[in-house]
Amino acid sequence: MDLTKRLLCGVLLFGIGGTPVALAVPPGHVVPMVEKRVKTFYVQGLIVGIGMVDFLVDTGSSYNTIDEHSLAILQAQGRVSFVKNLTGVLANGQRERVAVYRLDVIRLGDDCELHDVEAAVFPGRTRHILGLSGLRKAGNFTFSFEPPQLVLSNCLPVTIQADDRLAAVQNEP
Repeated sequence: MDLTKRLLCGVLLFGIGGTPVALAVPPGHVVPMVEKRVKTFYVQGLIVGIGMVDFLVDTGSSYNTIDEHSLAILQAQGRVSFVKNLTGVLANGQRERVAVYRLDVIRLGDDCELHDVEAAVFPGRTRHILGLSGLRKAGNFTFSFEPPQLVLSNCLPVTIQADDRLAAVQNEP
């Protein structure tokens, strides 16, 4: 790198007079998180066909998760497709065979839509988890504690229509 480029980089990074300057970072999609008991964080989302849900943010989970009840609703609407079966290791160390399905569309926050997100299906009525299969679809992400939020770099524009939300709410128990 020649001297001119080095000096220019020094001015960009430290400003005139050596004062640090913040570099411009491409904006991301900010999704607020809510901290709940035992230091767990949730984001509000929407699973098209189900309605509004709270996703537990779990970067230690390889997959998003849904429960059998949600799967049955999505299957009836043709909004999921089977991907594979796998043996998963749960947080308590127990191994369980689960099915993985591809969800058509989920939304995180107000303006982040993700398509074709794989989700493992757990028995009973369990909480929904935002795991790495969803976070990977969102591209690079930042998990921030102060304020609690996710910043996602690769979201699609929202295409969910109001009638999709109404239909989803009508399917809730």
